[in-house]
Amino acid sequence: MHSVQTTLKNRLLLGAAPLAALASFAAPAFAQDQAAPAPATLPSDTPAAQDDTKDIVVTGSLFARRETDSPSPITVLTTENLQKAGITNISDAIRSVSADSAGSIGNGFQSGFSAGGSAISLRGLGVSSTVVLVDGLRSANFPLNDDGHNAYVDLNSIPITNIERVEVLKDSASATYGADAIGGVVNIITKKHITGLAGGIEGGLAEKGDAQKYKAHLSAGYGDYETQGFNVYVTGEYEFDGRVNNHDRGFPFNTLDLTSIGGVDNNRADDSLTTATADAIVTRVRQTNLNNPLAGSVANASTPALFQTLTPLSNCNFGTFTVNTATQQGTACKHNLQDEYRQILPLQERYGFSARASLRLSDTIEGYLQGSFMHDRVDIISPPNNIRQVQPFGGSPSLSASNPGIVLPVWICNSGVNCATDLGAAGRRLNPNNPYAAAYANDPANGAARIYYLFGDARSGSSRTNEVYRISGGLNGHFGDSWVWKVDAVYAQDNLSLTDYGWYNTNALINAINTGSYNFVNPSLNSQAVRDAVLPPINTRSHSWIATVDASIGRTLFALPGGDAKIAVGGQYRRESLTNNSRNPGLDVNGLNTSAAFGDREVAAGFFQIDAPILTQLNDGVSGRYDHYSEGYDHFSPKVEAQFKPVEFFSIRGTFSKGFRAPTFAESNPRSSYAGFSNYTPNAAFVAAHPGNSAYSTIYSLGSGATGNPNVQPEKSRSFTVGGTFQPTRRVSFTVDYFNIKKSDLIVTGPLGGAARSAYYSVASQKFASSDAAAAAGCAALAAVGQGYSCNVVDAADPFNPTALPRLLIYNVPYVNADYEIISGLDFAAQGQFDLTSDIHYTTRAEVTHTLQFDLHTNGTVQKYAGTLGPQELSSGNGTPNWRGSWQNTIEYGKLALTTTTYWIGRLKEVAADEGTTDLSCASALYKAADGSDKFCYVHSFIYTDFNANVHVNDNFDFYINVGNILGARAPIAPAGYTSSPNYLTSWHTPGLIGRTFRAGANFKF
Repeated sequence: MHSVQTTLKNRLLLGAAPLAALASFAAPAFAQDQAAPAPATLPSDTPAAQDDTKDIVVTGSLFARRETDSPSPITVLTTENLQKAGITNISDAIRSVSADSAGSIGNGFQSGFSAGGSAISLRGLGVSSTVVLVDGLRSANFPLNDDGHNAYVDLNSIPITNIERVEVLKDSASATYGADAIGGVVNIITKKHITGLAGGIEGGLAEKGDAQKYKAHLSAGYGDYETQGFNVYVTGEYEFDGRVNNHDRGFPFNTLDLTSIGGVDNNRADDSLTTATADAIVTRVRQTNLNNPLAGSVANASTPALFQTLTPLSNCNFGTFTVNTATQQGTACKHNLQDEYRQILPLQERYGFSARASLRLSDTIEGYLQGSFMHDRVDIISPPNNIRQVQPFGGSPSLSASNPGIVLPVWICNSGVNCATDLGAAGRRLNPNNPYAAAYANDPANGAARIYYLFGDARSGSSRTNEVYRISGGLNGHFGDSWVWKVDAVYAQDNLSLTDYGWYNTNALINAINTGSYNFVNPSLNSQAVRDAVLPPINTRSHSWIATVDASIGRTLFALPGGDAKIAVGGQYRRESLTNNSRNPGLDVNGLNTSAAFGDREVAAGFFQIDAPILTQLNDGVSGRYDHYSEGYDHFSPKVEAQFKPVEFFSIRGTFSKGFRAPTFAESNPRSSYAGFSNYTPNAAFVAAHPGNSAYSTIYSLGSGATGNPNVQPEKSRSFTVGGTFQPTRRVSFTVDYFNIKKSDLIVTGPLGGAARSAYYSVASQKFASSDAAAAAGCAALAAVGQGYSCNVVDAADPFNPTALPRLLIYNVPYVNADYEIISGLDFAAQGQFDLTSDIHYTTRAEVTHTLQFDLHTNGTVQKYAGTLGPQELSSGNGTPNWRGSWQNTIEYGKLALTTTTYWIGRLKEVAADEGTTDLSCASALYKAADGSDKFCYVHSFIYTDFNANVHVNDNFDFYINVGNILGARAPIAPAGYTSSPNYLTSWHTPGLIGRTFRAGANFKF
């Protein structure tokens, strides 16, 4: 730590010495709140956007200025804006900003690493490149990393009742806030003072009768700060959001079979005998080790293989299907797993509290102490797990394959050991779960029943409880006639308890099979004790915390033609820690995620800012920050900004900055590991090599794994913006800004992953003597792609095509710094207030982001993502909209206010350059129509409108109604999305899945 402080001190002295000399000649001090790194105190009923005479500390600056005077593009969401839009939580508020793009995580995304969390990805640079602040100070990251390695603040963990406004800075701010602010900054600003008693309650549901929403909030405060010198307040809130099932929204959002509209049938649960469902199917095979249910043979006992269901066909709830081919024969129960088990939104419950005490200690010193707590519970239902999952990353190869699967023996007994050979074993009997047992009582090696089954009788999914504690405090004041200062400190901790349901323990399952304790014929007869023994709830606790001390001091220097020159300098020390425990530490639960991350570090920083209004028409400034990380990372982040106003109503503005993103603990700590899975469709040659087994050759989940690399270096960025503002009147303004961001030395897992997968499957058309020889050739081709790439898990042979290339299940990739990406685009914004008559007032507010370019330059090629479903490997895989916008309009007449808020997502092409091709024509679409046409090449644009009506009864009471998606806009079909969200994109289209929603509520204050 001594070396950290010494290095920082030397850098600060070199950078600040000329500034200090300049300051010694300074003129009168500027206002006290101008040196604050967090926004200045405002009355709780005075939104900044409504008071043009107020100077506030805008996010990204140490100085007070009006929002319209910010050289950087910024969006301000006031409590009034949110209320008019009917938004009731921070997650929905922040993700409504048009600059939120690729990698955004919504509550509807339930199959990823951080399912149940919510995060914003400004400019599409990923959640790790967006900093979320509360009153200018960082908060603890969600203990689970998105995509196994990206760190972010869970937006669900922030109370909304005491929020004053949200400022979204759509420009790099590393010069002020340090690492990770490459894409921008979200600053959630809380109310400084509350007096009296206020509260509200609301309730509602969707027109389908689900998606229930209940919310209540209450705040109480005492003390007139202006006259009494103190104020204290407490707030509390509760929100419940009901779940929505895919079944209740119907076609096409509840199935993978789109043949009725010209698509293809990817539902194998109603036509494939080898697709596992909750009705067990068996076929006879040889068991090479009578004590081991994993020792079934790959080859079937007969040709064709004969299958039968353990469920009486008369009990099939959805009808039956029959297969009669040269390789397979049998009849089984039909299923549609997406319809039976998937959900569009999980059940979510939040409650939280906040409190603050503000005190004027003297005429020159003020202080505050603030705390909050937020509890967020998310219950997710998922399809049941397969009786034979893929080996966990790093697990035993003996558990790796989905073939030959698991077999049910002929004999069972109480001990589960040597049941076939020990004639005197207690409880020895023929296996009632094996229909071949009686016929092969004397030949048990040839009478085993390979079983295809999902554990449909057990709860499947997860329950996540995330609790965030945060306490902050600070002092600010002035001395002499010119100096102002501020000191803030914060400690935040995020505790996550995650319980997984429906995953079997391998040893427990083997014991249950050999003893016959689990009933596969009629699973409903299994006791809860039996289910818990085989599929025990798995609880994993993880946590993260952060502690920060931030101080700054500043003053006005001297008068310039355009105003006063100002200077502020400051320093920060923070410590961060993460314990993200593996959910599968014993590697004894097949298929359950093994990702884990650990780390602890210290960061010391110094920063400065100078504003120099050289001319009346020209205001410019420079700022910089030096950060030192205890892992050895050092970085200086400069920023230059200017605003030129040739006339009062028009200005040109621009910024240039350099920033960085420090490696997360998951990326840099050798104790950390990661394995991620995404959908993959094998090539045509592979499909042709596996005739008669569509379940083996259709779309499936392919994984990649990596461990933390201590040699990775921070990502670096170069960012500039150029724009203009036009404000013909005080109540009308227009802005347009061009942004261009280059991020270099990207920290990525396997940038050649697409090429590696393609290389493995490139040998599919070749002839081999065995599946082992085919796998060896495929793995050699994969390894030749680059250092650090290799096969980790390869499936066993296809029992119907035993010499063909088997599926690749998991492959190893490295964490590396690789190449660069460039993102550019345009931001448009407009707002106006008009008095149509003396009684009718009209307010309008719009913002639109157009992403012109999102290009990843890797290995001499360019992967273009703008307007496509790429990058498919990032977060929710919902693509990069090249257009996104919102438009809010309010008509006020007397006590009545009517508001519509319209949201727009542009169309997306169903191609993804990170899936192994740079051809972005419809020929490379991720989903093809059955006739080969381009029918599904595009996901159409989506527009929906929310309506809100508010009646202001009197100064103490108002009530409102809200109709979400009032026109009933339906989500466009997106068949290339994740199978966990069939045919739709969770980040952008959820309102079109839910349909109309209705809510009513009332607010009071005294």
